[in-house]
Parts: sequence; structure tokens; C-alpha cells
Amino acid sequence: MPSLKEIKNRITSVNNTRKITSAMKMVASSKLHHAQVAIQNMLPYEILLEHILKTFLASRQETESPFEVEHKEIKSVALMVFSSNSSLCGGFNSNIIKMMQQAIDEYKQQDIERITIYPIGRKVAEKALKLGLNCAGNFTELADKPEARQCAEISKGLSAQFLDGEVDRVEMIYYHFKNAGSQILTRKCFLPIDLSTELGSENDRDLSSNIVTAKVQEYLRKKKHKEQQSVEEVKPLNDDFIVEPSLEFVLNTLTPKLLNLMVYTALLDNNASEHAARMVAMQTATDNADKLLHDLSLQYNKSRQQAITNELLDIVGGGVNN
Repeated sequence: MPSLKEIKNRITSVNNTRKITSAMKMVASSKLHHAQVAIQNMLPYEILLEHILKTFLASRQETESPFEVEHKEIKSVALMVFSSNSSLCGGFNSNIIKMMQQAIDEYKQQDIERITIYPIGRKVAEKALKLGLNCAGNFTELADKPEARQCAEISKGLSAQFLDGEVDRVEMIYYHFKNAGSQILTRKCFLPIDLSTELGSENDRDLSSNIVTAKVQEYLRKKKHKEQQSVEEVKPLNDDFIVEPSLEFVLNTLTPKLLNLMVYTALLDNNASEHAARMVAMQTATDNADKLLHDLSLQYNKSRQQAITNELLDIVGGGVNN
């Protein structure tokens, strides 16, 4: 049985750890809020681009974008894999790496050996280097500081390789941020793009709260639904577009912008998911520390009570002997 001093040192150590996990949980909560704001600022552009492209697609006849054409034979594949730069976020990075390895194994079973990894995040970059995979560039800074311009450069480079036939298929692996308590591990085809289904298909985010309790989320969801029902219908945007010089030219101009937006959206989603996962992990660690402190305090009090009882018995026994 441990001594009182050992139990007291253990309580002090657990209490110090609890302070750290509690502080990290608050930091992650603050970063999650900033990540949610970044997604909210991006959504109006995404919604309007979706509206314009869908309107054009509904009016086109035989116009086809080169970004939609599937290559007859797949010989080369590129994987954009998003992870974090730091740890202490539960199984966030391990799940992403596991899906990346599954994708690589699937392509190798199809005798596709030319696989290039675009590692956005230090954790996946280190794993790819350890596995001896072919990596294209270093995008570690993007994981902490999402930047639309650098995302556009990655998208343009991959698009150019796809159009030149250097890459036959491009996929993205990342976490889609649904709400603070739910992040969905996603593997999505980037090129060739299906314009009829990709637009707004994952615009189901709940950016109103960073609370992870299920009951509170359900309450906020119902409240938001009632508020949406009470709001008057917004007038639809004007769909009477005059297309110049041609529909094909406009589609070929707007589609790269959509591809840039897809990379940036995936990065923002993954960034918010990382902070949400870390917040949940630190909250769980804090709760476990509280439980451990309770058990140690109980053990300390019992040991102390036993020690006092033994001392009293020694005193009483000494008095009787005298």
C-alpha cells in the first residue's frame, strides 16, 4: 500500500496535469471558434458560385468541361491528405493515415504504382516519409494557417497535370466538419470532377456552437429549424444570365475556381475538425483527471484515517502496559 507522501505527490501531479488539459481545452475551443468564423466567411462565395454553375449546367446541351473527362486508363494517382501539425487530438491523425494507407493498398492491388502524396500537415508528411512514399512539396504551414492563395496554387498544379495526362486521378482525404461533436472522415474524388453532384453536397455544417453535448446540440438544432421556418422566403437570385463569349468558355473559367474552392474548403473543414477533436480529447482528459483526483483523495483520507487509528492504538496500548 502506498504511503501518504506518495499519494499526496500523485495528487499534486494529477492536479497539475488537469490544469494543463483544462487550459488546452479552452485554447482549442477558442481556435475552433475562429475556424468556424473562417468557414462562415467562405460560405457566401461558395453558395453563389454553386448557384451560377448549376444555372449554367441546367442550360447547357452538349458542352463538356475537360475537367470532367475521365481518363481511359489510370496509371498515375495523386492523393491530397490533410492532417494536423501537432498531436493530442485523439485518433484524428491516426484515422487519416489509416485511410491513406487503405487508398494506397487499393491502387496497388490495381497495379498502379505511380502514387504521389500531397501531405498537408506535419503528421501525414512524417508518415509518408517513413513509408518511403513519393511526396510532392512541403505544405506544413497550411495546416496551422489556411491560405486560399496557396490552396489555389496546389489546385492549379494538379489541374495542369490532369489536363496534360501526367495524373489520371486525384483524391482528397480529410475530415469534414459537421459540428463540434461530429467530424466525418471523408475520401473524395477531386479530379475528374462531377459538376452535377459536387456542388454544395456537403454544405451541412452546424457553425452555431462549439458545445459537444448531444442534448444541447439537439436543442440548438430544433431551435434553428423553428427560426428558419418563421423567416420569410428569400427572393431567388436572377437566373437570366447572358453568356459571353460562350458557355464553354465560362464553364472552363469557373470550374478551376470551383476546384480552388474545394481544396480551400477541405482545408478549413479539416482545421476546424482538428480543433474540435482536440477540444473533446482534452475535455475527456480533464474529466478523467477529476475522477482520478476523487479516487486518490478517497484513498488518501482512508490511509490517513488508518494511520491515525494505528497511532491511537499504539498510545492506548502503551498506556495499558504502563
